[in-house]
Amino acid sequence: MKKIVLCIISLSIILPALAQHEPAYVLYNSKGKKVPYKKMIRSVQGKDVVLFGEFHNNPISHWLELEVTKDCHQFRDLVLGAEMFEQDNQTALDLYLQDTISAKGLDSSARLWKNYPTDYAPLVNFAKENKIPFAATNVPRRYASMIFHGGFEALDTIPAIEKAWIAPLPIAYDPELPGYKKMLEMMDGHSGENLPKAQAIKDATMAHFILKYYKPGSLFIHYNGAYHSDNYEGIVWYLKKQKPMLHIATITTVSQKNILHLLKENKNRADFIICVDEDMTTTY
Repeated sequence: MKKIVLCIISLSIILPALAQHEPAYVLYNSKGKKVPYKKMIRSVQGKDVVLFGEFHNNPISHWLELEVTKDCHQFRDLVLGAEMFEQDNQTALDLYLQDTISAKGLDSSARLWKNYPTDYAPLVNFAKENKIPFAATNVPRRYASMIFHGGFEALDTIPAIEKAWIAPLPIAYDPELPGYKKMLEMMDGHSGENLPKAQAIKDATMAHFILKYYKPGSLFIHYNGAYHSDNYEGIVWYLKKQKPMLHIATITTVSQKNILHLLKENKNRADFIICVDEDMTTTY
């Protein structure tokens, strides 16, 4: 009996110690210094807009999105928004938030991502339970596809009523932004010059609807792929162009083999950097 008790006591000491040496993620500031989660919350809760850059299939990103949202809600009125909802699905999203249609009705009315039930439904349901507005900020994907094939000029052909789902045209576009230039380099020129333009219409549209739904005095938390706000480009560039005095915080996600020291290439991507073990399981 004594041996069993000693074994249980030993495990209770050893297992937590092992867990401390195998963290799922480490949080850093832009300079690569480790920071406590609570310090990040204190920092971001005082901003106007927080852009949370995720890996779409990373469970740590999704878990922290919900935790950050819950914790900020304790101190600030919130407005939420997400790349994962396209603007022409705003009506369906609003009806769900108002409890007019069911989760099944939302699924049949809106183009939900395949990982919506596990990764985004918790955020939407938190908004619903707490009567928080939730903006569908992304451009309908068919318009981004049109730009990819025909440039910005392709949007001249769509009906005026549908242009309400897009950032006002013509949109500002700087092909010399490092992120857009790198996109072309990665494709080795095979996509022509339209690939970064298709990215830009998403960035511009998300920024436009963040500003449209933002309420002075509130905190707008926006969930988007990390590449839409990394290095203070993308959405950040468009927000700053329209509202230079807006106070913005950025969070991003990176993946490394060794998460205890942030790699040089991952520094300065955002104000706060979630460094996740590259062996972390994915949601799809």
